[in-house]
Amino acid sequence: MIADHEVSRTSYLRGRGDQPGNGALAKIAIGVMPLAVGVCSSLLTQEGLRVWYRTIERPSWNPPDWVFGPVWTTLYVMMGIALVQVVGSERDRVARQVGLGLFAVQLILNFGWSWIFFMNHDLFGALVEIIALWLAVAATAAAFSATRRSAGVLLLPYLAWVSFATLLTASIWRLNR
Repeated sequence: MIADHEVSRTSYLRGRGDQPGNGALAKIAIGVMPLAVGVCSSLLTQEGLRVWYRTIERPSWNPPDWVFGPVWTTLYVMMGIALVQVVGSERDRVARQVGLGLFAVQLILNFGWSWIFFMNHDLFGALVEIIALWLAVAATAAAFSATRRSAGVLLLPYLAWVSFATLLTASIWRLNR
């Protein structure tokens, strides 16, 4: 039964079997998930960004606001591609399952940071949360690499950006406490 499910899952993602062509739709649906979470997060935090964020002290090296949209969009697309690669992989089933679980955790933490920072205006809470996010992204990249090396590599720019965002969050917290 499990083997049948496994064959069915991978056949569906590849567009084989009794559902020709559906593989592309499944890949698109899976790949768009991180971007959809990012769009929801962005929509929910717009007011905090427009009003509150402009009133707090920020370090001189804080990027201009227009940088964040293209960077996050690119990172969400890369996360989606990595996710599709891992979901469709037939290698190391345990690493795949662990990676997918960690991916879900990091995506929830990603959404949570925006909520804590922009909606609750809790700078220290956002700092603690982004450290947890960094750990989750690093663990996800490692687990994805064990399943498919390119999927782990696709998450490295995200890890780098979260590293930068952690330093930025810490600086903003320090300047505003």
